[in-house]
Amino acid sequence: MPTMADVARSAGVSVATVSHVLNDTRPVLPHTRQAVLDAVEELGYTPNTLARSLVTSRTRSIGLAVSAISNPYFTEILQGVEAAALEQGYGLLIADPHDDPGHEREVVRLLHERRVDGMIVAPSADPSALVAYLGRHRVPAVFLDRVVDAPVGDGAPHFDQVCAEGAEPTARLVTHLAGLGHRRIGLVAGRPGLSTTRERITGYRHGLAAAGLPHDERLLVHGDSEAAGGERATAALLSLAVPPTALVTANNAMTIGALRALRDRGLSVPGDLALCCFDDFPWADLFSPRLTAVAQPSRELGARAVEMLLERLAAPDRPARTVRLPSAFVHRTSCGCPEQPEQAPELAHERTLP
Repeated sequence: MPTMADVARSAGVSVATVSHVLNDTRPVLPHTRQAVLDAVEELGYTPNTLARSLVTSRTRSIGLAVSAISNPYFTEILQGVEAAALEQGYGLLIADPHDDPGHEREVVRLLHERRVDGMIVAPSADPSALVAYLGRHRVPAVFLDRVVDAPVGDGAPHFDQVCAEGAEPTARLVTHLAGLGHRRIGLVAGRPGLSTTRERITGYRHGLAAAGLPHDERLLVHGDSEAAGGERATAALLSLAVPPTALVTANNAMTIGALRALRDRGLSVPGDLALCCFDDFPWADLFSPRLTAVAQPSRELGARAVEMLLERLAAPDRPARTVRLPSAFVHRTSCGCPEQPEQAPELAHERTLP
């Protein structure tokens, strides 16, 4: 197996110069750097990652803590994170906090003990322990998908955050259904306490107000961001004395649950109940009817989280920022509209907040 000394002899440089090139510990002239890289390629030299981490205090690894990895939405986010990390030469360590604050704190601790250079985390509904740990240990981190609206506790630091727009796209679903004549529009909301849940409830209420419809609290039921919860919530809405004629589901797992509840009651979409959902499925246009949905830029969210983390590693003291990527309205037929001609999704603009 070739050694660093072999690379140095082949490139005609010192072992120290090879180390500086491979570890980025000192500027090296471009032609010298290229000679070292050519020798590495020709000899098939593989750097010792452990030894390099001792020199640079970096492991070139990123910790990713997201719940419900089996959810297609988070699976696509994972693909975006992995591709972007690999492109920059970083490995990935993955943990599932299960949306439990205590478990979240534990998996973040374990990732930290494995000396990851930084973390990308989708916070739980109570991120106080998470924020306290990251702040106390000065761990570079980016919050993904779900944001922490304000520092938790005195002196708690701000963190970089990246998420998709949530309120305006949800309002768009509601006003679309109202425009089709629906006056009782229900919402199957996500797990209480999550920023995504709050934003989609806000959008739901704004949509009702924009359409001149009253807000009936009985038409808003939490499905806890899971299929089983979505099924229970939809069943509760259908059991009302005056049930909704249209429904918005606030994530893809709860959409599956809602469809199960409707099937069990022999109800059809959109014949008996119009349906719009937040989160598009890769196979949503294969459903019958095809699902009208808000599509989040999941892979882009993952890639942007990696980009923001690497920027934080390069400049630890720069101000924190929150980036919101646009979601798209995908018009299909579950809302009760006729088949639409194929068209590009409607996008808003990316926003960056200090």
